[in-house]
Amino acid sequence: AGARRQVTAGQLRERGNALFQAGDPAAALAAYTQALSLCDAEPERAVLHRNRAACYLKLEDYAKAEADASKAIEADGRDMKALFRRSQALQKLGRLDQAVSDLQRCVSLEPKNKAFQEALRALGSSMHEKMKTMSCTDSKVEQMFQILLDPEEKDADKKQKAAQNLIVLAREEAGAEKIFQSDGVRLLTQLLDTAKADLMLAALRTLVGLCSGHRSRTMAILVELGAPRLSAVLGVEHEQVSLAACNLLYVMFDSLKEGLQKDFRGKEDAVVLDSSKDLKLLIKHLLELLALEGASAHGRDNALNLLIKVVPRKSPKETNNSMSLWVIDQGLKKILEVGSTVCGAPGSLPVTENSRMSASVLLSKLYDDLKCDAERENFHHLCEDYVRSWFEGHELSGKLRAIQTVSCLLQGPSDAGNRVLELEGIMDSVLSLCASVCEAHQLVAVEALIHAADKAKRASFITANGVSLLKEIYKHSERDSIRIRALVGLCKLGSAGGTDFSMKQFAEGSTMKLAKQCRKWLCNEAIDAGTRRWAVEGLAYLTFDADVKEEFVEDKAAMQAMFHLAKSEDRSVLYAVASTLVNCTNSYDHEEPDPQMLELAKYAKQHIPEQHPKDKPDFVKRRVRKLLTAGVVSALACMVKSENPALTNSCRELISRVFLALVEEAEDRGGVVAQGGGKALIPLSLEGTEVGQTKAAQALAKITITSNPEMAFPGERIYEVVRPLVSLLHLQRTGLENFEGLMALTNLAGISERLRQKILKEKAVPMIEGYMFEEHELIRLAATECMCNMAMSKEVQELFLAEGSDRLKLMVLYSGEEDEKLRRAASGTLAMLTALHPAICKRIPQVTVHWLEILQALLLSPSAELQHRGAVVVMNMMAAEREVAEQLIASEMLEILSVLAKDKEKP
Repeated sequence: AGARRQVTAGQLRERGNALFQAGDPAAALAAYTQALSLCDAEPERAVLHRNRAACYLKLEDYAKAEADASKAIEADGRDMKALFRRSQALQKLGRLDQAVSDLQRCVSLEPKNKAFQEALRALGSSMHEKMKTMSCTDSKVEQMFQILLDPEEKDADKKQKAAQNLIVLAREEAGAEKIFQSDGVRLLTQLLDTAKADLMLAALRTLVGLCSGHRSRTMAILVELGAPRLSAVLGVEHEQVSLAACNLLYVMFDSLKEGLQKDFRGKEDAVVLDSSKDLKLLIKHLLELLALEGASAHGRDNALNLLIKVVPRKSPKETNNSMSLWVIDQGLKKILEVGSTVCGAPGSLPVTENSRMSASVLLSKLYDDLKCDAERENFHHLCEDYVRSWFEGHELSGKLRAIQTVSCLLQGPSDAGNRVLELEGIMDSVLSLCASVCEAHQLVAVEALIHAADKAKRASFITANGVSLLKEIYKHSERDSIRIRALVGLCKLGSAGGTDFSMKQFAEGSTMKLAKQCRKWLCNEAIDAGTRRWAVEGLAYLTFDADVKEEFVEDKAAMQAMFHLAKSEDRSVLYAVASTLVNCTNSYDHEEPDPQMLELAKYAKQHIPEQHPKDKPDFVKRRVRKLLTAGVVSALACMVKSENPALTNSCRELISRVFLALVEEAEDRGGVVAQGGGKALIPLSLEGTEVGQTKAAQALAKITITSNPEMAFPGERIYEVVRPLVSLLHLQRTGLENFEGLMALTNLAGISERLRQKILKEKAVPMIEGYMFEEHELIRLAATECMCNMAMSKEVQELFLAEGSDRLKLMVLYSGEEDEKLRRAASGTLAMLTALHPAICKRIPQVTVHWLEILQALLLSPSAELQHRGAVVVMNMMAAEREVAEQLIASEMLEILSVLAKDKEKP
């Protein structure tokens, strides 16, 4: 038996060598590893470790390569191959001095070997370079600062180069530390104080490198620069400088927050100063910047964006919401100052078209971060006090500020908005100002009325009072800007029936007239973008009606005008564009009414929702085609890219729904990928609402199933697709989502070992196994096919070898099922496992009494593919162990094989 075990290990080693030569290091690694488990002799084991080191080098796992080579060297200190391989691994791990000593040993053992000499020379020069750069960096840093700070230096190119070198140097840890030690922060502060944009940008970008992921340096830099200086740079007029300052502050927050979480776990660096004070100091200055008259409009926007990113908790799992409470306490009124700004009013703060929307998003996030009624009550009181302070005692300008605040709250935390709407006199003021002769005042009031109409609580009250008023304004106003808003108000009130065809609030045909007017305004370039945005808001409501959808997709100019707006600077249009597209593609949730309830409703003469005939699948399919031709994908991709608060989670969900509708037909998927759809879906599948993430993941799955994944997701992107696909396997997902997730993973698992490792790492294998027991035969088949591809990985093969598991039994039984595709996947897995693991061959007769008839049935199958798989399994079993071979030959197997061997048709 001992001799036979040696032969097996030897055979496996030979097989490993052949696989390695054939360019499959992962499979060779599996063979060598298995040989190790069967081999006790030390010299043999050393050779196997050395061979495994070669595989790991090819697979770029340098730490394991070093470990394996070291084991071979322990057994034989003169093993040159092992020494050389270890030196290669050490070099990749950056341990150059150790790599050199291994190479020197190789050269002393075999002085004439050219390869060793060349490697030693190359390594020597790269070490020399490293030493040189280190000593040269010191003088370099001083030189760069000298060039940048010298007022006499007129050579712009020279300055540009010095700035670029500093930024690049700061990205490396050693370089960053060098700059920091060379009095760099003081010099960078001087650069910031020059007030020259190019020097300020160089300083800010260098500081990003110094602060990235380094908490103690960040704290020291904050002390040196001071929060007031940082917040002043954020508020400058120069847009790029403000953005660079915003980026630096975000990196600083990140490094300081890391510290907070580490302290919380009681790590060793908890002795370092507490960074929560620094965080609060920075946030306090950001809040002050919001209400500062001298700050620029985009500086204000950047401050709001930062607060949105850093203040609220990232997930409900974090229990501590003290930062949000502190911001509400210290700064709620300052945020409302931005939200209540009336553009163009004397003495108003400078804002952009995005500022008020950003304020709404921040207020909404703060409100959602509250945990109990007492905290919410406090929020409401602060909002009510603020609105009252403007509404009472000030003239008309104060009333406008109060109404603008109501709009801001209704667009953000609508509960708070509804509360302030109920304050005495507010609603009456809104209605009376709607009739104002001054355009600016009328705008503020009409917008407030529209936002109030959104909330069902108020809608009935407004329907009673507001519709006639809005109709008056729409018919008689001289100004397009006012008419367009009045129209949106009417659309919102008119679409209260949602997608229900029979709940028409307006007279027949008027919806179509309103939609036509919206499209006309949308295409009119003479009207400013801020006003045209409202035309999209109108369509977002009117496209509940299928006739409106049909006309919209026929109007190519209107579609393209909308896509153009979606790509513009004004991001507040995103939600309306996404809603319009969800309506046109019918990608909202359809609620199927219960048939019994329908009968009861008819009997009780209650209202029954009806579907519009033009919302039938054929119509939807045609609409999707027209949107694709008009360029919807590049507009959506551009919307996703926007780093903007307006891209809220609910907005992301709408975009994901549209994408899923666009990839419904397999022939459209290539086009969606070509226009950037695949790339845009990855971030959508990784953050947002659960529904949104799932829809995006399902769209990714559909693309992965029908196109070549390496083309659809080039480079590293293919690895980012794995997590979303694995999320489709969770039990709470639908059967279709499970099925598509499994099919997509099957495709990826067949591509490379690195992808299989990524799938393993995402803990997908237990879920895939679970679905192999599924009632539904398609899901069961998809899971088995996925397992077949995953079994190319050593870790998965080991699961089949595990004692007491039924995995092997299931594969053998599935090889005898009726469904041919299932048999193909299961017998394919068996063919591969038996080739790699003789131990599995011995276990097949033990797992089920039907093993022989299952193998015979494979060989007698009309399908040549199944016969081939069966023959491979039998051949492997014959080679594995005499006892198994005897059982096979004693059965009818010999006759079957003899017949098949003579079959000229099937070579």
